[in-house]
Amino acid sequence: MASEIVTSTCNYSHDVVFFYNLVDKKINTVWTKRDFVVIGLGLSVSVIVVLANLLVMIAIFMNRRFHFPIYYLLGNMAAADLFAGIAYANLMLNTGPWTRILSKEQWYIRGALIDISLTASVANLLAVAVERHQTIITMQLHSNMTKRRVLLLIACIWATAIVMGLVPSTLWNCECDLNDCSSIAPLYSRHFLIFWAVLNLLAFLVMLAIYSRIYIYVKYHSQCTSQHTSELQHNQTVVNLMKTISLVLGTFVICWTPGLITLLLDGLMGKASNANSFEKYCLVIAECNSLVNPIIYCLRDGEMRRTFKVILCYLCRREACQRREASPLEIERRLKEETLDCVQETEDHTLFKLTEFN
Repeated sequence: MASEIVTSTCNYSHDVVFFYNLVDKKINTVWTKRDFVVIGLGLSVSVIVVLANLLVMIAIFMNRRFHFPIYYLLGNMAAADLFAGIAYANLMLNTGPWTRILSKEQWYIRGALIDISLTASVANLLAVAVERHQTIITMQLHSNMTKRRVLLLIACIWATAIVMGLVPSTLWNCECDLNDCSSIAPLYSRHFLIFWAVLNLLAFLVMLAIYSRIYIYVKYHSQCTSQHTSELQHNQTVVNLMKTISLVLGTFVICWTPGLITLLLDGLMGKASNANSFEKYCLVIAECNSLVNPIIYCLRDGEMRRTFKVILCYLCRREACQRREASPLEIERRLKEETLDCVQETEDHTLFKLTEFN
């Protein structure tokens, strides 16, 4: 009877370790070689993810050919991936034996960052799917949405993501019902995990349905207009862009579905699902998605690839110039060479004029 009173009464004095012990999730007390390897690789991947997606965002900002709604949304997708890299780095810096010293607020923040990055990515992909459906069905390459509307849509995406990230810590956790605690995320409610996983999986199905309809429409329309060169070129441009977006969507579904199914099993079965034994692998696969997207943009979009090269070459030249400027002897040598070249040009020009006059 006493245990029933404990499990049904809100007691906010319990710490993180209490909830981990409650669901039999082990927290290491000492650092192992495996912990150092995992954290080292995790932080390395996070840095690469942040830099790669930052490069995508800079490319879209710099190149005027990308100043269209679809590319703004892809840039926002890169921002979500960049945020995922930051969230994963924060997880690496608050895992292993460090988990024992986390307050509940810090633990909730650690989980909220992951939730926000996933929700932002899903909402953004859904917005891209709707935008592509609208433009292609109306026979356009780019949407007629104004920049103001696109920015408002992006703001709504992040507002939704932040709200979903804050739900477990403010409204829907297991602190008032200890029997409802998750074995993967011990302070989360299993019912919330079911709701969250089902909601994201339904979003995947909606996006797949939209892209399937777009594919059927484009294929049918291409057959009808195959004799018109201009329309055929337009359709090819649309198809190429659709292939890029489809690859982004496909990799996202492949990378995140195992994790969502794991959460769903944990929510439905609890400890019996044995989800703790493979949750880390699912998280690594999910993090890889944030690294794959910049590679897809680079391989599929020639204009994006050229913009990447321009940015990287500019950075390399700037670094080389800074090195040279740091050496006074190098500056003096370059000034002498420029002076000699100027004198030589003057002499050659004078000689040419004399010859022409003669």
